[in-house]
Amino acid sequence: MCTFRLSPAVADAFPGTLVAVVTATGLRGREPWPATGTALADLEQRLADGTWAPADESDPRIEAWHSAYRSFGTNPRRVRPSVDALGRRLAKKGTLPRINPAVDSYNSVSVRHGLPAGAFDLDHVTGAVDIRHADGTETFTPLGEPGTVEHPRAGEIVYTDAAGVLTRHWNHRDAHRTRVTEDSAHVAFVLETLRAAFDAHLVETAASELRDLLIPHADRTEVHLLTPERPQAAL
Repeated sequence: MCTFRLSPAVADAFPGTLVAVVTATGLRGREPWPATGTALADLEQRLADGTWAPADESDPRIEAWHSAYRSFGTNPRRVRPSVDALGRRLAKKGTLPRINPAVDSYNSVSVRHGLPAGAFDLDHVTGAVDIRHADGTETFTPLGEPGTVEHPRAGEIVYTDAAGVLTRHWNHRDAHRTRVTEDSAHVAFVLETLRAAFDAHLVETAASELRDLLIPHADRTEVHLLTPERPQAAL
């Protein structure tokens, strides 16, 4: 069992925070996931047709994250929120990256709904996962850079466990240690908004869509919600 916690300081600073944690147990990442392939292709075709475009920084969903980043000292045009970076990549290239079925699934849901998303291999998480302000002593090894060690600046909001930082700048980049691969069998996916009063329905819809993509390839899936009023969830 793993516990996710939203710190009181983050809850106070961002009272509209809503985080959906979608867990999948017994995940089978090496079998075909045709629905995920269809979801990616549908977004790319709609973009090509001009009938849809990803949210950009003028969208209130993205602008809220830019404001949040600035509040803890991060320039969001240099270090972009994950959904902003993913949407910009899609708009420029016309395609989304294909990483592996689990990652592709949350990427498609993220960009479709304009919500940051990420995932952690829970078999490589140590202790509880906290969303909190960094104190400056933590270590972080970026995804794809196993030889690199960074130290988040004090005050930066991070996901962290007992062994180090799992995501820097709230949702900019995940850690190498807890990356999701084809062999990850126990995974927590997160979808986030800072505008629960406006976007709670989007988070719930996105969590449901992600769960639908996971269900055929997992033994069990569940959805947990974190809010300032309910800041803890035992997965």
